[in-house]
Amino acid sequence: MPTLDWIGKQAVVNHQRQVPFHLLRRVPELSVGDLGNGNLLVEGDNLTALKALLPYYAGKIKCIYIDPPYNTGNENWVYNDNVNAPIMRDWLGKVVGKEAEDLSRHDKWLCMMYPRISLLHKFLREDGVLIVSIDDHELANLGLLLKEIFGENNLIATLVWEKGKKGDAKFFSVTHEYVIVAAKSKTTLIERNTKWRKRKEGIDEALENYRLLRERQASNHEIIRQEMMRWYRSLPKGHPAKNHKHYNWSDDRGLYFPDNFHGPDDGRESRPRYDIIHPVTGRPCAKPSTGWRWDEERTKRALAEDPARIHFGPDENTIPCRKSYLAEVTEEPFQSVFYKDGRAATLELEQMVGPGKFAFPKDSEVLAELIDLVCEKDDFILDSFAGTGTTGHAILKLNLRDGGHRRFILVELEEMICREVAWERLKKAIEGYVPFRRRGRGRDEPVPGMGGSFSYVRLDLSLFDETGNIRPQVKFDDLAAHVYFTETGEPLPETASGESPLIGVHNGTAVYLLYNGVLADKKANGGNVLTRAVLASLQPHFGAKVIYGTGCRLGEERLRRENIKFRQIPYQVIKVD
Repeated sequence: MPTLDWIGKQAVVNHQRQVPFHLLRRVPELSVGDLGNGNLLVEGDNLTALKALLPYYAGKIKCIYIDPPYNTGNENWVYNDNVNAPIMRDWLGKVVGKEAEDLSRHDKWLCMMYPRISLLHKFLREDGVLIVSIDDHELANLGLLLKEIFGENNLIATLVWEKGKKGDAKFFSVTHEYVIVAAKSKTTLIERNTKWRKRKEGIDEALENYRLLRERQASNHEIIRQEMMRWYRSLPKGHPAKNHKHYNWSDDRGLYFPDNFHGPDDGRESRPRYDIIHPVTGRPCAKPSTGWRWDEERTKRALAEDPARIHFGPDENTIPCRKSYLAEVTEEPFQSVFYKDGRAATLELEQMVGPGKFAFPKDSEVLAELIDLVCEKDDFILDSFAGTGTTGHAILKLNLRDGGHRRFILVELEEMICREVAWERLKKAIEGYVPFRRRGRGRDEPVPGMGGSFSYVRLDLSLFDETGNIRPQVKFDDLAAHVYFTETGEPLPETASGESPLIGVHNGTAVYLLYNGVLADKKANGGNVLTRAVLASLQPHFGAKVIYGTGCRLGEERLRRENIKFRQIPYQVIKVD
């Protein structure tokens, strides 16, 4: 497999392991709605934020969508897109060192992306999916980067998103960008027989019109057919329901299309060529030259159903067809090339937060469709380049439409964008709003809120101070999440109450934390040192035990006899990979 190399690679390949673990602090005055559903908007550097979130969400995220900087070289955009913002230059100088002075903008982009993609990989479930928007500037580099981190066999597709015409091109009018889709484990998706399908556009309108006709016309299927064809003709050009105009026949089962079931023209003489008797004339019907697609037993079953699933012509001279019912073919695969005008996303954002706040936001309807394609109704979705909060808006739309409980985690670096754009957008989407007028046009009709909530969170102090000691502000729950992840690589179990030293059991090994007087002993170091009395008070576990504490007064023989591994705080919990 081709490999990717660049100046600074060796400095960043394992950099995520050196990123210190930070606490997360909720900001009540910026949180919106009745909290508790798990939605988060996190303000802060996404690399540090991802490291802080990892102990809570590793292996729990079904879908990650990111829209990273495209590295176009544009210096004038408020959301600097050439990875040359001061915070990034400072980061590169610290991590890469003097080599950073020689970095091209592509080297810088790769140095920025590698540790972030590496951390994102750890968040995904085994059936999880990463979706990345990108354009030509870094498409090739991103593809090789994903192959290195995810594995070549786990890249699923590169979609082409056509967004509209451009009239300022010198050579070609580039009207598209890309969406790369990668799996944590394509093998897992295949083993689970995963199929991603979208609902066909226009199908609901066609089925609803048919339902109304059935109510009026009962079982007069000839009139229903004439009315369906008239309705299709009345639709404006380009209406998606016109794609289903061949579904105009009906029976008591529903609306259908007489589709042929000819055998493939593969030259096989052994194709089934049995007789099918016409129900009116009683004579054998004409046969296709390639024989039948179905064997005789399957055709007999189709004829025996009521109504029969075989469509006949007026007499035996017409080759029979199989009935394809519209209600049974409502879904289709997502096409690798799709169109959605990019101006719609800009208009939606401007109506919510005003004009000029953010150029080229992503389209919430496209993201909703992609997320709905790969996620179930109660999955977690993460976006660590949140920008205007489009991903959160898309999830709110999906939950409103189908009653789902999808949850989002959004991370945005720029304080101004996080507070003035993403926060404002999500708040208005939840509570409702009156759209901003565009160039004096439009009416001030309120848009109803979609419901939901989110917690606004800021990155706080690091868990450990500069001397390696745990900061006094750290609570039991914070350290428990960190300790459990350090030990097991898994998030803290939901069963952890924060009121017991036993914080979880992983693969038969119990993990205990003695910290902050969890045993209700408020003396200095009370209950934080493993003694005989403390051991006797612990919730019993008949198997291996790992106990974290500030000290241990049990001998090696006792620890072996009790099947205990003792780890001292803080020295053995500083790093989280």
